[in-house]
Amino acid sequence: MTIALTLWGPDDLAVLERSNTPAMTRHLGGPETDAQVRERQARYLRLNTSGEAQMYRIDLDGVAVGGIGFWRIDHDGEPSYETGWGVETAYQGRGIAREALRQIIGLARARGDRRLLVAYPGADNPASNALCRGAGFVRGRTFTEPWRGGELTVTAWALDLTSPSGV
Repeated sequence: MTIALTLWGPDDLAVLERSNTPAMTRHLGGPETDAQVRERQARYLRLNTSGEAQMYRIDLDGVAVGGIGFWRIDHDGEPSYETGWGVETAYQGRGIAREALRQIIGLARARGDRRLLVAYPGADNPASNALCRGAGFVRGRTFTEPWRGGELTVTAWALDLTSPSGV
């Protein structure tokens, strides 16, 4: 089983469309509209081009099965990177997200310009919270914030990129 990250490209809209299901988005407030998915695709391409983010397609043995990336944010007053991921339902439970996150940690570390990599999985998402814990992130506070016209309760996790620990 080979898991590779490929820089997000113009032909990757189908990855977002396949992931825009009730099962895949239940911890994110539900599916986006088709227009929102197309805007997400355009945003990924724009952010990659500007250098504000690095968004990747997750490939399993050459087949696109999800996406992962990191982008600039401010976390508790400190310039940081945030990461987020999604692996299609049929491919979950195989360690794909864990390996993709390990690779993203390496890529963020290699940039060397931010100390923290943070993630904000839904507080009710046991798999993503366990992934953060297993990757060496330190659990922070749980809070509710506005999200897609509603509210989302998340748990903050942070990984010190200057430390050799982590997946």
